[in-house]
Amino acid sequence: MPATLKTHSTGATLVLTLSNPEQRNALSPDIYAAGVEAFNAAERNPDVRSVILTGEGAHFCAGGHLQRLLANRQQPPAVQAESIEELHGWIEVLRSFSKPVVAAVEGACAGAGFSLALACDFIVAARNSVFVMAYANVALSPDGGGSWQLARQLPRATAMQLLMLGERASADRLQQLGLINQLTDPGQALDSAVALCERLNAQAPNALASIKELVNDAPQQALSAHLRQERELFVRNLHHPNGGEGISAFLDKRPPRYR
Repeated sequence: MPATLKTHSTGATLVLTLSNPEQRNALSPDIYAAGVEAFNAAERNPDVRSVILTGEGAHFCAGGHLQRLLANRQQPPAVQAESIEELHGWIEVLRSFSKPVVAAVEGACAGAGFSLALACDFIVAARNSVFVMAYANVALSPDGGGSWQLARQLPRATAMQLLMLGERASADRLQQLGLINQLTDPGQALDSAVALCERLNAQAPNALASIKELVNDAPQQALSAHLRQERELFVRNLHHPNGGEGISAFLDKRPPRYR
């Protein structure tokens, strides 16, 4: 059965499910294209406040399909380069998406699947899930931004250990390293992610979009430039209708009603 990206909604949350359980939800160019389309549509839809990315069945994602990679060795290098460009296009769309994205991880989260989870804003993972940057174990180097994420979020020695040795890491260890937001019992990652999204959906969408923009831009700019960006976004959000609603609700001691 070919890999697909299933979609359904729960309240204001769009759930995207990697569906190729026979291959542990291994990725393919069709999935990349469907992911870009889904995020672009969600960006335009004001009814969508957040997105969950998860995998069908017992696993999140095993990464690239090794048989497909082996077949691509018989093709010109441009064939694999184009496939990676499609993956990277999805990663960039996900990172620039203005709404919160939560990865709900069960079972294996490997290779490009690990990179995909790291590109999300939050990771909710079952305690028995396993993460591995498996590239070096098959004489390959990372794609999907996994090395970029780990190099920025972890000490160099820890990033090298995960990337060069291809060691399996438990969800508990990654939470201790600050990569995972929440641990759940096995089989509960999606429900816990939905509960997290309900909390996010109650926040002002414009404020969350500004926070995501600030956090994404911070590593690339000087403090003076970042302070200017903070000033501009603060003033914009203060004069947004949600700014008035949030302050009034706080002063009136009532729940806010954001649009």
